[in-house]
Amino acid sequence: MQKDKFDRIISFLLGASWAIVIFGALITFKLFLFLGFSLALFITIVFIVISFFLILTLDAFATNRQRLEEAKKQTELLEKIYSKHTS
Repeated sequence: MQKDKFDRIISFLLGASWAIVIFGALITFKLFLFLGFSLALFITIVFIVISFFLILTLDAFATNRQRLEEAKKQTELLEKIYSKHTS
């Protein structure tokens, strides 16, 4: 299956988002470590949760686009069947 530009962009953004989560969590933890271990851990967990929510949003956007494309194909097929049935 050949991907169009939109699918390639979404795939790239999903990969980049996972990299940002991994490295961002490490950087966030080290950045706030001077405030104490527990506070740095809490802020890092909040960062990870927000990042996961954004990743899930991006993935849902891609999934809904695929669902729309599939619905268009099904509608086209149903219209062909209906036109053959009524004529």
